[in-house]
Order: sequence, then structure tokens, then C-alpha cells
Amino acid sequence: MWGGLFDGIISRAWAWRLAGLVLVALTIILFLFNLRRTAERAGRVAERIENLERANAIQRQMLAAASRRPRHRDDLVERLRDSGF
Repeated sequence: MWGGLFDGIISRAWAWRLAGLVLVALTIILFLFNLRRTAERAGRVAERIENLERANAIQRQMLAAASRRPRHRDDLVERLRDSGF
């Protein structure tokens, strides 16, 4: 019963056009969903890069401060006496 009904509908020209339009619409919808997911992924990657750059800047500041620190207690005492801080 269903096979004959299906064969009758598929043999019509308007059914082929309708199937083509449905496939085109489905393709467009899937493309838009994929585009949305790609944009979300790109946003997360951009946020991750910003956080990484911020962490690297802080680390560079810490390394620069460590390079200017007194090497031992005598240097610290000299800097305190000279008001170097």
C-alpha cells in the first residue's frame, strides 16, 4: 500500500520540484547552523588568545622586576641606604 502511494507521488513532476526545494532549504539551514557554530568557536579562540597575551604580559613584567631586584643582602642594604626603592 505505502509502496504504491510512494511510487505514485515520486512519479509526479511537482513532487520532484518540492523535494528539490526541501533539499535546498535544508542545505541552507545546515549551512547557517554551521556558520553560527564556527563563529562561536572563533570567539572562544579569540578570548583564549587575549587571556594568553595578558598572562604573557604579566609574566614579562614579573621577569623585568626580577631582573632589577637586588642580588643579595648587601645590595639590598645599599639600595635602602641610597633610597633606591
